[in-house]
Amino acid sequence: MTTNGWFQIAFFLMLILAVTKPMGVFMTRVFNREKTFMDPVLRPLERLLYRVTGVDENHEMRWTEYAVSMLLFSAVSMLVLYVIERAQAFLPFNPQKLGGVAPALAFNTAASFTTNTNWQNYSGETTMSYFTQMAGLAYHNFASAAVGMAIAIAFIRGIARREMETIGNFWVDLVRSCLWVLLPFCMVGALALVSQGVVQNLKPYDTVKLIEPQHVPKVDANGKPVLSPDGKSVMDTVTEQTIAQGPVASQEIIKEWGTNGGGFFNANSAHPFENPTPLSNLIELFCIFAVSSGLTYTLGRMTGSPRHGWAVWAAMAILFLVGVSVTYWAEARGNPLLVVGVDQHASALQSGGNMEGKEVRFGIANTALWATVTTDASCGAISGWHDSFTPLGGMVPLVNIMLSEVIFGGVGAGLYGMLIYIILAVFIAGLMVGRTPEYLGKKIEAYDVKMAMLVVLVFPLVILGFSAISAVEGFGTSSILNPGPHGLSEILYAFTSQAGNNGSAFNGLTTNTLWYNTAGGITMLAGRFLMILPMLAIAGNLARKKYVPASLGTFPVTTPLFTALLIGVILIVGALTFFPALSLGPILEHLLMSAGKTF
Repeated sequence: MTTNGWFQIAFFLMLILAVTKPMGVFMTRVFNREKTFMDPVLRPLERLLYRVTGVDENHEMRWTEYAVSMLLFSAVSMLVLYVIERAQAFLPFNPQKLGGVAPALAFNTAASFTTNTNWQNYSGETTMSYFTQMAGLAYHNFASAAVGMAIAIAFIRGIARREMETIGNFWVDLVRSCLWVLLPFCMVGALALVSQGVVQNLKPYDTVKLIEPQHVPKVDANGKPVLSPDGKSVMDTVTEQTIAQGPVASQEIIKEWGTNGGGFFNANSAHPFENPTPLSNLIELFCIFAVSSGLTYTLGRMTGSPRHGWAVWAAMAILFLVGVSVTYWAEARGNPLLVVGVDQHASALQSGGNMEGKEVRFGIANTALWATVTTDASCGAISGWHDSFTPLGGMVPLVNIMLSEVIFGGVGAGLYGMLIYIILAVFIAGLMVGRTPEYLGKKIEAYDVKMAMLVVLVFPLVILGFSAISAVEGFGTSSILNPGPHGLSEILYAFTSQAGNNGSAFNGLTTNTLWYNTAGGITMLAGRFLMILPMLAIAGNLARKKYVPASLGTFPVTTPLFTALLIGVILIVGALTFFPALSLGPILEHLLMSAGKTF
């Protein structure tokens, strides 16, 4: 670890702190339908959209109508994306003449981008045409992020409103999320990325001759090395290189700003056409947290308690710092399995530490920061291969997702996930003092806690259920690249990432199979919608309640004590649920590595 590395991490957090209040105030004005500086341009466009689509912006919805609207919109969007993938061979903007996507993979990808997961069982540059990337995937990057933001705002309204049956209008929240929060910032951000060298064109791929032929291992259709009868790798001689390109910048910015994560290229944000410079790296990291961090201030401002918003932000920031510190330490200390005498210390002559799987342009500190940020949020974009991290370094991104990605989290999704933990924390505090728990003037009753527990239970049920099946059946274990505890970690990470709508992967698991495509698609849909519905039910129930003035027995939700309790609940409910699985995966692998053993 170096002083420069810690400075970069601290500087990033200061940037996020600085943007929290401005973004929070702006989004409060947007969703409260107050005047903003963008109104002269966007308000006429908004009214036009409502007239064309027949939406009454003054119509308020009960939580059930809000939920049905959200489900219908998502279902139709998913179907349209599936059709685009299957028919892309007949659609325009396909200079490479790529064929239609296979049914199982098309289903998995449609479910992935509809749920803001952006899990990719394919290489983007060899599978998806420009039309599919733009009209299919990039569109869903906006739409799925807007849906998450709308749900978070509806939840906040449920807390803020008193004796009301409605929580807003889904279509209005969706449109305002896109027009005010996503599109304008992405237009500016895309130009900023282009200025750094991110590609944006519609040209066919270029083919160039290599200066020297390269000998590379031959792989089969599943990406596994082809072996000769004597067990050695079969080698291919490569004399040409295909340079992929396309409309990258426009997708790159929304994949970060909307915490989507799907890369235009297979290498994702480690690819120089997606992330060419240290400045582009900082811009993309900043975009992942900016909106989610601002929503904590929006929570405080819309509910009339800015200090509560900062208390929630503090809990997120503390968990973030712990995670990035452990990852940085684990990767910077190196690999104990290397022979004695190998120097793994950072110096003027070398980076030091475990550089396997790292993007050498950015180093260990930035790679550790990126891995932590992308799994704290439901982003999934990567700048290094998590599969090559040390066991503890790889466990932190896994645990971040297992905590339901409430450490800032995805756009909207992180906040409404955190609100579930807040309800549980307030409920536990009420039990400890023998009073009916209250949260910002609303009594937390049995119905609210039952719905919150449904959310908490769905997550591990889906992850552990599918992971267990995959770990014992041949159709699951045949995809494992590495045996032993690391192989279990690969399976566990895959289903955790998909259920958490993250999208990153260990990449040591071949998941483009019928089983993993189908099970993964179901996992992503369950992880999104089976968790949203109980949340909306809580929002509707809270909106109907009377306001209860605070008394001497009310547990304050604006203090460091609340922040500490909230962190404790997150760790106990979230982390300990998965401890047995973690103990058989990364923890066991770490102990074996420390003992000098490997599988």
